Amino acid sequence: MQNELLTTNRKALSVNLDNAKYGTFAEIGAGQETARVFFQAGGAAGTIAKTISAYDMTFSDEIYGKSKRYVSRDRLTTMLNHEYNLLEQRLGDDDKGRCFFSFANTVKTKPYQGPNDAHGWLGIRYQSDPDGQTNEIILHARMWDDDNLKQQHAIGTLGTNLIYGAFYLYERPDKLIESLLDNLGPNRIEVDLIKFSGPDFESLDNRIMNLLLVRKGLTQAVLFSPEGKVELAANALYKKAVLVERGSFRPVTKVNIDMLRCSGAQFIQEPALQGKDIIVMAEITMNNLLASGEIDYEDFLHRIDSLATTGNYTLISNYFEFYRLTQYFRRYTNETIGIAMGINNLLEVFNEKYYAHLPGGILESFGRLFRNAVKLYIYPMKQKAYRHYLEIQAPDSDAPPSSTLQSESATGELLITCENLRIENKLVNLYKHLFENGYIEHIRGIDESLMNIFSRDILDRIANADSTWETMVPEKTAAFIKEAQLFGYNTDPASNAAKKLTK
Repeated sequence: MQNELLTTNRKALSVNLDNAKYGTFAEIGAGQETARVFFQAGGAAGTIAKTISAYDMTFSDEIYGKSKRYVSRDRLTTMLNHEYNLLEQRLGDDDKGRCFFSFANTVKTKPYQGPNDAHGWLGIRYQSDPDGQTNEIILHARMWDDDNLKQQHAIGTLGTNLIYGAFYLYERPDKLIESLLDNLGPNRIEVDLIKFSGPDFESLDNRIMNLLLVRKGLTQAVLFSPEGKVELAANALYKKAVLVERGSFRPVTKVNIDMLRCSGAQFIQEPALQGKDIIVMAEITMNNLLASGEIDYEDFLHRIDSLATTGNYTLISNYFEFYRLTQYFRRYTNETIGIAMGINNLLEVFNEKYYAHLPGGILESFGRLFRNAVKLYIYPMKQKAYRHYLEIQAPDSDAPPSSTLQSESATGELLITCENLRIENKLVNLYKHLFENGYIEHIRGIDESLMNIFSRDILDRIANADSTWETMVPEKTAAFIKEAQLFGYNTDPASNAAKKLTK
């Protein structure tokens, strides 16, 4: 089949007219929306063995067993297992020439009254060859329409796109992902998790596929667990306080860990956090991954793997502005949010050019950022690094010369902190208001011996076979980088020597 943009009806008809495809539809929560598309397209008698809408919980439990959560990944898996096994039992011996499939979804649409928390799980288990083993694609989606009928229509379209893509685009999973929003658009449906499994996808890395969800605009962020696995943000963040640090983490350094350690010690002292669960994460923006113009997927995996050695979550997002990041967290939790950052990031937060698209400019952005218990924890910077940053990033800044700043490090070098930082004159009173009212706080108890560590120096030392880089990253991270030969590390002495000579 050609990869042109087809209507939803045409996609369903294409499957219906393909005599090799035969399967079942099981849908809970939003009616039989996907099956309806296939029936309306025509020719469904040759494709659909059975449809079922186990809408009532009692009937659903009788068919699939009891479940703690009906809209869940576990429930979807149970449905796929049951329906596909039943299909094989009834038709497997008598129908050898067809590719069987079982499509299922379990969905919660907008209630008649109450907040819109419309979301669902969709999946398909199928054969791409009549004699082959089964593959499986499952995904989680959120519906953004404000009307439950529109949401049901969107689910029917998304389900049709998934079925069509599984059969005709499985050899190009990147195109399959793009096609999921055909005839929909991101304003109606968000796909925030996807997983491919089976013999056709053995060489596929699901972390890259989920990164593509962000890259292609199907979602704005994906979350990876401390084990480096894709995780649903709604589950991980639910009712938890959040401490997050933004960075490139190429690789994660001892400074990154010190920033989280010290800010975390202050964060947990917040009165509102007593007895609360806290999730700690590193965040990388898509802009950072695209710094060279194109995403280096191998480099991306290196970052995820090395961050996993620190025991923290990793978030990849399209949220360049911090107020958009906190709004994302607010989907899932009302608890306190702490953001750890360096002086350079704080100056970027106060750069008005990033808020020109907002009617209220920087004031509107700060109103969004600091609402509902959000605090910035600021890691200091040495005077020399601060001057370098101003020369490179903000040559027109009217920040004061370093001679007017009084805070000194243990070595006698001036430290730039949020307590002595000067910003543009017209924003001074705004900054004072935020600082004096506790929205911005200096990170205390830092290890000043780490302040001269920079990721770019670590990468240079790895490239030059200079083993001193190992002292600049956490011990577990260094061991993992060497074991997996990440970021250009090579255990071959001849290769390392050659690197050093050519450098």
